[in-house]
Amino acid sequence: MQQILNVWNTLEPRKRILVVLATIAMFATVLTMSRMASQPSLTLLYAGLESSAAGDVVSALEQRGVAYDVRGGSIFVESSKRDELRMTLASEGLPANSGRGYELLDSLSGFGTTSQMFDAAYWRAKEGELARTIAGTPNVMSARVHIAHNGSNPFQREVRPTASVSVTTSGGTLSGSQARALKYLVASAVAGLTPDDVAIIDGQGGLISAAEDSAPNAGVDDRAETLRDRVQRLLEARVGFGNAVVEVSVDTVTETESFRERRFDPQGRVAISTDTEENTNSATGGAGGDVTVASNLPNGDAGSGDTSSSQNSQTRERVNYEVSETERQVTKAPGSIKRLSVAVLVNGLTQVTDGGETQFQPRTEEELASFRELVSSAVGFDETRGDVITIKSMQFEPLTVPGTAATAGFMDKIHLDIMSIIQMAVLAIVALILGLFVVRPILGKPAPAGMAELPPPPRPDAGDTSPLNGEIDDGNFDLPEMSVISDLPALGDSAMGDFGMGSVSSDPVDRLRNLISERQDETVEILRNWLEDSEENA
Repeated sequence: MQQILNVWNTLEPRKRILVVLATIAMFATVLTMSRMASQPSLTLLYAGLESSAAGDVVSALEQRGVAYDVRGGSIFVESSKRDELRMTLASEGLPANSGRGYELLDSLSGFGTTSQMFDAAYWRAKEGELARTIAGTPNVMSARVHIAHNGSNPFQREVRPTASVSVTTSGGTLSGSQARALKYLVASAVAGLTPDDVAIIDGQGGLISAAEDSAPNAGVDDRAETLRDRVQRLLEARVGFGNAVVEVSVDTVTETESFRERRFDPQGRVAISTDTEENTNSATGGAGGDVTVASNLPNGDAGSGDTSSSQNSQTRERVNYEVSETERQVTKAPGSIKRLSVAVLVNGLTQVTDGGETQFQPRTEEELASFRELVSSAVGFDETRGDVITIKSMQFEPLTVPGTAATAGFMDKIHLDIMSIIQMAVLAIVALILGLFVVRPILGKPAPAGMAELPPPPRPDAGDTSPLNGEIDDGNFDLPEMSVISDLPALGDSAMGDFGMGSVSSDPVDRLRNLISERQDETVEILRNWLEDSEENA
């Protein structure tokens, strides 16, 4: 302790400040290392939760006495307990979804609940149920649904309900098929709502307009993908998985066409009316006889003569005919298939020869013809439309799977946190550097200022084991040349007298004795240094 105080007293004020700062830095490093060693390794439990849901999770963790850390909107727990906590909290319904559904109606009672309150709760429950269903999609993280309806106002019968859906995806944007599915989902759940009145808003891509969904080529890719998957499954059932590649190109009609046709057939006649007229005339007459008196009597016999009669019949028929006429009006809407092209590449067979070599063998023509018939039936092949089907059998190049298989390493079995070990190693290196290159040089014993150091005496022979007693031997002992003393004879006796040393003898041994007697403290210090150096060399 006394040596430390002596060293502290010999230090300059600047070096004392450096020693204090270095000591504080070392203590802080040691405390940080001990804290990191005692603190458990934390990993992410939940992130992106709302305030209410995050508060429920934190309360559940505090009740269980689990160590946790909240960083921004994320909750971290011990890595060894993360999976267990997730399953346990999920069994309790945590984290709870902020959107509530039909359970909102359970709290409504018949007393004190007006029709307006019930309608508001009903539509709120409807929005919550739709949001839950949409959030169940794997690519969707959260969803909000807003429905604008006319309510029970009888004076707004012409107002149609509308809806908007805000979706936050885990990555990327919603595709056209997903947006259309969401529109039909919301429109089917609300009476009187059409898919065109539903707006889909993506958190990253913005508004997905209805014009993009109703474009003529909106469903071309979906149709081609459906046909490709159909042919792929059909062929892989025969050739095996990965031995067939199918590409389908669908050329559709993009414009609307309407034409009207009117055709007359002169060979075909149709009777539209028939008019029949029939006339019959009949006439009777007699020849005159002799007039007598008896002719004037009432009962007298008059003279009789010959009689004549005539009858005439006439029939007329009129038939009106109309020329055969055919009128046809055809309207072609966009989206119909104009031309279909299918390309199929099938891997061949591999055979082993007698010599043990592997030889490629393409598929036979009969097998390719069978594949063609299957593909034609699957895609609806129409030769008059100009459809083309191409099937080839070629050798596939072996594909290397990118990446490496994930296997459990040695460090995974030890259950050590690599990052914590690295942090502790860095702090240990910093502490070691501070101790070796900052504190040790400062605390090292400095040489006395203003005094020349004497070189160490020559090492005694191996046979001489006598200890040093502090006396100077007058024998054959050659002193080394000392820079301080070697210059003294040049100054003369008068010069030595100026230093207060009196008369100076010409004998070097006498001069050394006088110098030792004058400076005893420095001589003792020099001898002590010699002894320490001798012990270190020994």
